[in-house]
Amino acid sequence: MAWEDRTPFDAIESQFGVPEKEVIKLMRSNMKPSSFRMWRKRVQGRSTKHAQKHVNVGTRFKCSRQKSITHNNISKR
Repeated sequence: MAWEDRTPFDAIESQFGVPEKEVIKLMRSNMKPSSFRMWRKRVQGRSTKHAQKHVNVGTRFKCSRQKSITHNNISKR
């Protein structure tokens, strides 16, 4: 979840109880140094990784061709 750009650190903390500093420590210990530097550069100051800075908190992108799932049954073609 931490690798993905759209998942905020707040969501990771609420779901797993791991604060942002611990997530960074986990990423540092489990990634190659070059991959960790690339991730930190990408995440640093990113508004989507921090829910308070995120502009579109409630809205998510949805493709116009995406099928909707109704009554928990997968749509058939």
